[in-house]
Amino acid sequence: MDILSKIVKHKEKEVAERKGLYPVKLLEQSIYFETPSVSLRQYIKRADKSGIIAEIKRRSPSKGDINPYVSVERTSIGYMQAGASALSVLTDNTFFGGSSEDLTTARKFNFCPILRKDFVIDEYQLVEAKSMGADVILLIAAILDPPALKRLCATAQSLQMEVLLEVHDEEELQANLESLPDVIGVNNRNLKTFEVSTDLSKQLIQSIPREFVSVSESGIETPATAADLRACGFDGFLIGELFMRSARPEHAATEFIKELDRLENKMKTDAH
Repeated sequence: MDILSKIVKHKEKEVAERKGLYPVKLLEQSIYFETPSVSLRQYIKRADKSGIIAEIKRRSPSKGDINPYVSVERTSIGYMQAGASALSVLTDNTFFGGSSEDLTTARKFNFCPILRKDFVIDEYQLVEAKSMGADVILLIAAILDPPALKRLCATAQSLQMEVLLEVHDEEELQANLESLPDVIGVNNRNLKTFEVSTDLSKQLIQSIPREFVSVSESGIETPATAADLRACGFDGFLIGELFMRSARPEHAATEFIKELDRLENKMKTDAH
């Protein structure tokens, strides 16, 4: 069984348990339930921001521990001060070492869009995300058939959250465009082999209709790669591991964003 199937199998059990422990009625009492969401679409497009969704990720199934003791408060505030457009917080505990508390902590200290990064298979997880303070939910085309994805997308939007649809190939993209997600993310990592190539983003950007905000995810190791992907048409980037490998992820993000700005300004100057 590949890692993705293993995660989904575990997630089914986990969701069933959580439904018993934290009924929907209880989640709906969260202070965040009535709080208006912040728009990821708008923040990625903002001229004063970098377009980067900066991620808090403690560990991963392929790499093991990355930064298990990271301070969510310090890192999330630092990311936003560095010029990130949004935050992404891994809430899966078993495989990624994250928690709902990580997201709620990030929410407490930041007014910006926050993406709940998890493996969503059930409407219950959307209510849960809203109760944690998330503005955006990740839906992964590789683990949901188009009718399920469309249903989850509509439910998330009815809860005033935006949807980041993650695709890995042309087929997943075409099959799910009519779900009308808010943002389309191309994951450069093959979820079965874990191999990464940004060439995938360059191929798929041609097929993403311009009315969608587009984000390239995974494998963006240098500001030059990000600048290149932006020149190809991407509005933003999801970057986690690169920053999290640093003892101070927010410092790594600051340096990255400064250099990206410099490169993009140079490209504009050269174009004129």
